[in-house]
Amino acid sequence: MRIVVGVGGGIAAYKACALVRRFTETGHQVRVIPTESALQFVGKATFEALSGQPVNTGVFADVPEVPHVRIGQEADLVVIAPATADLMARAAQGRADDLLTATLLTARCPVLFAPAMHTEMWEHPATVANVATLRAHGANVMEPASGRLTGTDTGPGRLPEPEEIFGLASLLLERADALPRDLTGRRLVITAGGTREPLDPVRFLGNRSSGKQGYALARVAAQRGAQVTLIAGNTIELAPPAAVELVHITTADQLKTAVDKHALGADAVIMAAAVADFRPTHVAAAKIKKGVDEPDVIPLTKNEDILAGLVDARTEGRLAGTAIVGFAAETGDDNGDVLTHARAKLARKGCDLLVVNAVGEGKAFEVDTNDGWLLGADGTEQALDHGSKALLASRVLDALVPLLR
Repeated sequence: MRIVVGVGGGIAAYKACALVRRFTETGHQVRVIPTESALQFVGKATFEALSGQPVNTGVFADVPEVPHVRIGQEADLVVIAPATADLMARAAQGRADDLLTATLLTARCPVLFAPAMHTEMWEHPATVANVATLRAHGANVMEPASGRLTGTDTGPGRLPEPEEIFGLASLLLERADALPRDLTGRRLVITAGGTREPLDPVRFLGNRSSGKQGYALARVAAQRGAQVTLIAGNTIELAPPAAVELVHITTADQLKTAVDKHALGADAVIMAAAVADFRPTHVAAAKIKKGVDEPDVIPLTKNEDILAGLVDARTEGRLAGTAIVGFAAETGDDNGDVLTHARAKLARKGCDLLVVNAVGEGKAFEVDTNDGWLLGADGTEQALDHGSKALLASRVLDALVPLLR
């Protein structure tokens, strides 16, 4: 794919280097177009070395090739990172006073802006209006991250991490269309990762869930406009998604407490976490020593079914109008195949949608791709084609939107 990476003149311009390398390492042809002010932060030679392509800022370089028209026409994706307040203002007005803004006018492919600026600039009515204009024109404008800004300031306006920008950009290539802003004003609770049930201060019962699918759901939902609370179990290796409230838990009991708290008033709850069905009945206060106090058996106690509990709460009126989505990691056995077990689980749980993944070596857990089926309480079944976990997340959200009250 031919990707244009536009770089605005902000201190976060150095992060564009990691983004360019990520695109080139995955086989894309990358053309970097910085603004003049961006070159005050990162030199032209750096971008040329990383992309293997010439770097210019004005429309009068290589005039015979008409680059201010050709580059945009031939692009499969344009990513602007960082997108400064000034650059977005010029793009919203349809200015063409340098090579980057001219390219934006000629591009007919998906366009992704990754904003980076101080909080006051991001929240200023002029920037808010410019973002709305860009989205109305079909561009995707990411919600920025919150955190440390230039100097000692903190708040929303931080550039999302390059890996997160890369993930959303890759999703746009997979979908081949803009992400809708159809979750604006909605509040979603999403769970992710596996729980850990302690046996002693050192050991625990756990599972292979990495949390990547739940994090993908949270990222995509936030970029579709939702207010997202992500309740995460064992996800220590994953970077927090931008514009998402993150709540950490460890055990299934802690997960239930957090879900019960945050689900109140939510428009939807998506239970993507891999919750342990059982926990050790007794937790040793000190490490269990081999040959000294090691048990012959480890008695287990069944954990409460959080998904079924949510459905019960809705039936009783405590979660009236809340859409509920479950996940099922299944394997076939002598009693039936994956879909047979999944259909039975959907009937038992009573949720609106059930995402079904066939699991095994290299499938679903601990990988970056996923596939499966989406079962509806109305009897519908949809195959989820193999692709990134962000793509699967977007398909699940596509199906969820019509169910929201």
